Amino acid sequence: MIRVVLVDDQSLFRAGIRMVIDSQPDLEVVGEAGDGAEGLRVVRAARPDVVLMDIRMPVMDGLTATAELLRDTSFGEAPPRVVMLTTFDLDEAAARAIRQGASGFLLKDADPEFLLAAIRTVHAGSSVIAAAATRELFAQFSAAPEPPPPAFGSLTDREREIFALAARGLSNAEIAGREFLSEATVKTHISRILSKLTLRDRVQLVVFAFEHGVA
Repeated sequence: MIRVVLVDDQSLFRAGIRMVIDSQPDLEVVGEAGDGAEGLRVVRAARPDVVLMDIRMPVMDGLTATAELLRDTSFGEAPPRVVMLTTFDLDEAAARAIRQGASGFLLKDADPEFLLAAIRTVHAGSSVIAAAATRELFAQFSAAPEPPPPAFGSLTDREREIFALAARGLSNAEIAGREFLSEATVKTHISRILSKLTLRDRVQLVVFAFEHGVA
């Protein structure tokens, strides 16, 4: 069972999302909150797998709450995966949340099927970004690229090849097919790349690539 907490200041929106999630045999809403501060308390008590976090809320906004949550060492090596919710196609706050470690963001008017798939995707360790905003989001990062940090130079030639393919959005299976490798080998390379660059997941890898002009 994938445990989910909803953090949004619109009670009707939360009720609708809860109904969609609870209709699934493998998903369960284990808590709700109407602002970021309350959300932190609920998440720390419920210990969910995934948090759906609105960006704009009273008392404490979702960006601040997410940053605090991802710094919370009480979760050990398995903090909940956070997906930001926004009403805007391109949201600078969502971009900052991704930099800080959120697992992506979705538009609030996303189809229910896409929302459910997104929850399962981030729980499995991947990331999601609202498709309509991807091009604009990464154009924002690539407007003024910064030189890559020294850690990028520590990647092997093979790791750089796989980094480039992952930065273009290819899945492990697609990379394996192109590079004539097993998916397990690709997964190992991706893990090493993330570790060397101190990145949490593939979304941060893509952002890194565009921020530093190495996409």
